[in-house]
Order: sequence, then C-alpha cells, then structure tokens
Amino acid sequence: MPDTEPVQNQPGGSRASAGFILATIALDALSFAIVIPVVPALLMEIGHLPPASASLWLGIIFSIFAFMQFLCAPIAGGLSDRFGRRPVLLVSLGVMALNALLWTWVPNLFWLLVLRVVAGGLAGNVTAATAYMADVTPPEKRARAFGLVGAMFGLGFVVGPALGGVLGSVWIRLPFLVSAGLIGINVLYGLFVLPESLPPERRRPFSWRRVNPLGTLRLFSGDRTTIRLGLAWCCGWLALGAQQSSFILANQMRFGWTLDQNGLALAAGGIAQALVQGVLIGRVSARLGPRRTAIAGFSFAVAGYALYALASAPLVMLSGMLVLAFGALSNPSIQTMLSIAAGPQRQGEVQGGLGSLQGLSMVVGPTLTGLTFAAATRPGGALHFPGAPFALSALVCAAGLAAILLVPKTVTPARTAA
Repeated sequence: MPDTEPVQNQPGGSRASAGFILATIALDALSFAIVIPVVPALLMEIGHLPPASASLWLGIIFSIFAFMQFLCAPIAGGLSDRFGRRPVLLVSLGVMALNALLWTWVPNLFWLLVLRVVAGGLAGNVTAATAYMADVTPPEKRARAFGLVGAMFGLGFVVGPALGGVLGSVWIRLPFLVSAGLIGINVLYGLFVLPESLPPERRRPFSWRRVNPLGTLRLFSGDRTTIRLGLAWCCGWLALGAQQSSFILANQMRFGWTLDQNGLALAAGGIAQALVQGVLIGRVSARLGPRRTAIAGFSFAVAGYALYALASAPLVMLSGMLVLAFGALSNPSIQTMLSIAAGPQRQGEVQGGLGSLQGLSMVVGPTLTGLTFAAATRPGGALHFPGAPFALSALVCAAGLAAILLVPKTVTPARTAA
C-alpha cells in the first residue's frame, strides 16, 4: 500500500519525497514535450491548413489550454491546501493520460479544441507539485528547489521533442500514444511511492472566494513590489508564446528544418535550460540573491530572443538557444521571493495564483505571437519576417527586466501578504 503519512514525519522523508516529485515532473514534461514536433503537422493534416494558418491555430490551442489553466489552477491550489498535494497530483495526471490517449483518435479541429479545454481545466499537477516542493524545502533553499523543478521540465524537454520527432516520422499520432503510456506510469508511480507532504494541522478549509481566479490575482496586488513581481512573472510566460506558436514553423521557413531537426533543436534547448536550473541557479542565487538573479535572467532572455529574431543561419539560432537558456534564472527567483513571503499555510494558494497568472499570460502570448507570425509571413504581404514573434518576445522580456529593476533588494512578508 502507498505510504500516505505526511512526509515530515518520516525519517529522511523530505529528501526522498523531493526526489519522487522531481521524477514525476520530469516524466510529466517528457509526456508533454514528446508531442510538440508533430502538433503543427497534425493541425495541417486534420484542418487542411497552410503553414501561416497553422501557426494561428497553434496559438489558439495553446491559449485555450492556458485560459483553462488560468481559471482552474487556483482551484487545484486550494484543493491541495485542503486535502493535500498527493490526491490533486494523482487525479490531474490520470485525466492527462486519458486526454493524451484520445489525441490518437481526434478527427477534426473541433474535437482537438474540446480535448484542450478538458486538459487545461484539469492540469493541476504543476500547482500541486510546486506547493509540494515548498512544503518539504526550507525557505533558504527554495530557489534551488524551484530551479530543480524547472530543470526536470528541461530534462523532459531534452528527450521529449527528439523522441517525438522520431516517433512522428513513423506515425504522426504515435507520440500521443506513447505520451499516454508515460503519464500512466507516472500515475502508478505516485500512487504507490509518493507520500503526502502536507500534514493535517497545516491544512485549511477550501474557499471558493479564495480560488476565484480574479480574486486570486489580488495576491499580487498588495503593494508595488508584488505588482512588479507579478508583472515580471507574466512577461516571462508571455515571451514563451513565440516558441510555442512559431519556433517550428519559423525554422522550417527560414532554414528548411525537418521534423527531426526541430525536435533535436528543442532537445538541445532543454539540455541547456536543465543545466542552468539544475546546476547553476542554486549557486547564483546564493551569491547574488533572488532579485539580482532575476535581473540576470531577464537580461539573457532579451538577448536570446533578439538572436532568434535576427537569425539568418542555423548557427545564429543555436547560439540564441544557448543564451536564452540563461533566461531560465528569472522565474524560480521570482517564485522564491513570493513563496518565502507566503508562509507555510498558503503555499497552494500562492502557487495556484502563480499558475493562474501563468495561464492568463499564455492565453495572450501564443495567440499574439501566432498572429504576428501570420502577418509577417503572409503570402504577398508587404513584410516577410519569420523572426517577428521573437522580436516581440524580446520587447516583452525587456519590460520584465524593467519591472524587476524596480523591486527592492529584499521582499518582506508584509509586502507580499494578501
């Protein structure tokens, strides 16, 4: 039977359970990333779409998922504060497995959109996972812990796109079948191995008022510091929309990259980000503090997206991927400042709020950059600039950098308490 005793009461439980949750996140990321190289081709196949229209639809399906995440991430956080992290993780992962399996059947764009709505609404695993890590990690080590969470996502994105490209060349829907199997393994792993991290005395009643997504955003409007941190957090996720909507299509258009080559490129980016978040961020944050680490991250992000935008040869694009990897220093640093201020009873609420902000940003980001790509590559248009979405992302990251520069050197609980 699985061990459901709170991890704090188990000898060596914190370290072991952190390993469990990181492995879960890595498998989750792998199951998501494995399908990325084939989604544009699947859209063009079932919707009979040209590349410019496929980019717009890519933005739409990512935005629908993100909008549902915006609505439902606070609910997942509130439920995890009430019932514990473990059940929320297991339920959301189970639904994701079923959703991935149904992608092997989806016959048209309508059903694809339906599946994205369901997946986004029930994908509460990241909220519960980050709250779990906060439960088992002392405040002074949370920058490294959140960096490791990001590194596990990066690790999943190392293997996932490359594997997805290979599998997709065999059958375009095969990556979805493999994804369903991986998430199913994840569910079994959590069911029999993962202990609970939140003891009963630290739980609190579920409140619909607190999990209202618009109400949750009040967590980040207490004063100028939290407003700036929330704005910077949003900028990082807004900028990512260009990679989701336009990375593969832009590379195909500019460099003639195949499905396999795009998958390998995404894998290389995942390796670089995993190294930054898994190895560097703990040391950098300990030396510089979370604020200056976030400043460094946004500076690298601006430069990386600018290289993406102006890339005229594959080597420039790959150089941009290396530079952009250091942009991964920013989000865990922002997350750390807000997590420490939240207190032990509000980790689920705050992580749910961050998930809601992330979802709201990713509603806008992929759609806006997808529209930008479509406008900049339209046949017969006055402008042909496949790098336009990445130029927009560079400007967005510059706004995030400006917000962090205005944050005080230290963030106290009084400033971030809601």
